[in-house]
Amino acid sequence: MNDSVIESYEGYRSVDLESRAASASPYELVLVLFDGLLDELARARGHIEGKRYQQKGQSLEKCLNILNGLNGALDYDNGGELVQGLSRLYDYCIYRLSDVSVTLSLEGLDEVVHLLEVLREGWEGVNEKRGGR
Repeated sequence: MNDSVIESYEGYRSVDLESRAASASPYELVLVLFDGLLDELARARGHIEGKRYQQKGQSLEKCLNILNGLNGALDYDNGGELVQGLSRLYDYCIYRLSDVSVTLSLEGLDEVVHLLEVLREGWEGVNEKRGGR
């Protein structure tokens, strides 16, 4: 793909993400973040496989920022054991992605993707039970 096609796609994705986030409930917003995170992890995988290490670093940095944002948004005062468990899981994913950045381990990346897919399914279930889309 040439650079102008990539830039056009990135612009479209940005507008789509902004419009989805603007109309989202808090639960739907978490799902939007998970979707963006999983998309970026897929891009990081492609960058590792394609030996595009600078882009790999940028993708993983975005992933780490999203995970830190999810972790920081947890309600530690009212969430109890569930929030503590989610925080530990987010921290573990951050640790693994930091390791992947150095080792280029696709197995480590796949582990994080699997964990996040399971978490996303859980958030989707909560959203549906609360009457979300």
